[in-house]
Amino acid sequence: QVQLVESGGGLVQTGGSLRLSCVASDSTFSGNAMGWYRQAPGKQRELVARISIGGTGIYADSVKGRFTISRDNAKKTVYLQMNNLKPEDTAVYYCVRLGRQDYWGQGTRVTVSS
Repeated sequence: QVQLVESGGGLVQTGGSLRLSCVASDSTFSGNAMGWYRQAPGKQRELVARISIGGTGIYADSVKGRFTISRDNAKKTVYLQMNNLKPEDTAVYYCVRLGRQDYWGQGTRVTVSS
C-alpha cells in the first residue's frame, strides 16, 4: 500500500508563495511519475503539474511561469513551489503517484486571500 502525505498548505495573500511537499512511503518512488492536482470548491479536480521519472515538468496553462514541480528521489518527495499566488489558486491540492494504478494523498488546503 502506497501512502502519500502532503504538507505545506495554508493561508496566503495574493502575490505570496507556498511550497507544498509530498512524501511517499514506497520504495519505487523514483520509478514513477508524480503529479499535483487541485480541486476548488464546486469545480472538478484538475491537473496542476506532473513530473516525469527523469524530472521533466508539465504544467497547466493557468500556472505556467508561477509554479514549479520538482522531486528528490533520495527523500521520496515531490514538491510544488507556488509563487505569485492568486485567489483562483484556492483549492485542495493533492499529490498523486501516477502509474497503472494511481495513488492519492489526503490533500492539503491552500487559500489565497485577495
